[in-house]
Amino acid sequence: MLNLRVICTLFNKLQNYMNVELIRSMFPALSRKVYGKDLVYFDNAATSQRVSTVIEEWNRLSTESNANIHRAVHRLADEATQAYEDARNAVKDFLNAEDRKEIIFTAGTTSAINLVAFSFGEAFVKEGDEVIVTEAEHHSNIVPWQLMCERKGAVLRVLPVDDYGHLKIEELDEILNERTRIVAVTHISNVLGIINPVKEIIEKCHSRNVPVLVDGAQGAVHCKVDVQDLDCDFYAFSGHKLYAATGTGVLYGKKKWLEMMPPYMGGGEMVGNVSFKKTTYAPLPMKFEAGTQNLASIPTLKQALDFVKLLRDKELEEYNNQIRDYLIEKLTSDQRIKVYGVPRGTNDEKIPLVSFAVNGVHHEDLALILDKMGIAVRSGQMCAEPLMDRFGVTGMLRVSIAPYNTMEEAEYFVKCLDRAIGMLM
Repeated sequence: MLNLRVICTLFNKLQNYMNVELIRSMFPALSRKVYGKDLVYFDNAATSQRVSTVIEEWNRLSTESNANIHRAVHRLADEATQAYEDARNAVKDFLNAEDRKEIIFTAGTTSAINLVAFSFGEAFVKEGDEVIVTEAEHHSNIVPWQLMCERKGAVLRVLPVDDYGHLKIEELDEILNERTRIVAVTHISNVLGIINPVKEIIEKCHSRNVPVLVDGAQGAVHCKVDVQDLDCDFYAFSGHKLYAATGTGVLYGKKKWLEMMPPYMGGGEMVGNVSFKKTTYAPLPMKFEAGTQNLASIPTLKQALDFVKLLRDKELEEYNNQIRDYLIEKLTSDQRIKVYGVPRGTNDEKIPLVSFAVNGVHHEDLALILDKMGIAVRSGQMCAEPLMDRFGVTGMLRVSIAPYNTMEEAEYFVKCLDRAIGMLM
């Protein structure tokens, strides 16, 4: 296996294409074949493949330092605790948070949003209050708020998208009012791929003293996130979408909110003192990390984020954008295909993700045929049923690109898609 230091040295010496080949060598899964064909993995928005440094760290912790954290004083427990807390420091730096206490580890974006929806709702939402989400949200940023609204007697309001998939920001001023308690918005829709103007949204909301949660499941992967610059109140993302182990997630929250919110779960480690009369809670971040954590997987966030920083190379980004532009041009110019999430200005408004439907062809049939050609894509509602209803479809096909994908793979996909459409029409 190539370690990160060797990779960093080589990166400075090689050109675009070879950089991509070097990246690919760090992902064991990319070398496999599917139905006798080289795997083309274009489902990165769902789950990215795992980089070798992450696999090595997970294996090391599982075999050498497998012990519970924050509890015992023996050597293995100390090693496991150090790795876990090193990951917290890495996330703090990655997001440019003001304080490591603002970093809460969760099982993923879904659990992070559920934490906020429950705890913020308990502290600040009452009957008749309102919560705003957008029409472009993943179910994970809709259902937790619905559950909270049902529990508290609050009302869920929706900011719509236009026909191109862009949020109708001009309508936000009309929806915001004195009853609005929080706004939850995706940084980048997992269906549309449009980079939403979250900073503008946050400014509008803060001018009305309304806090904002940003679903960063895609944003943390494709944008350089600075939570202090954004001034968001909460930011959530998952590790498994940016090369870390599954079951890993992050909730960033401003201390002023986290300190006022009650715990989401009770159990070991989140307590100060426990008696049958009263329990006090541990200070941040432990207050929101009850029970035994995912002690072998959470530390892989550090390895993954180190790798993400390595990928922030101008030439690599340009190459990735060339693939994005090629796919957008090919798919939007095909009269049989309807693309959803179309940039109104330049393609820089969009990450390398394209969702589309083919007239007269079911998305799942296309996905099954592409799979037989070695190409992994996503089909269906993509956990965004309200957005599917907005565009009048039962589902879409989605291709999502990572820095380990190549132009050759994109060209092969376009040829295979054309062949698959021809077989079904």
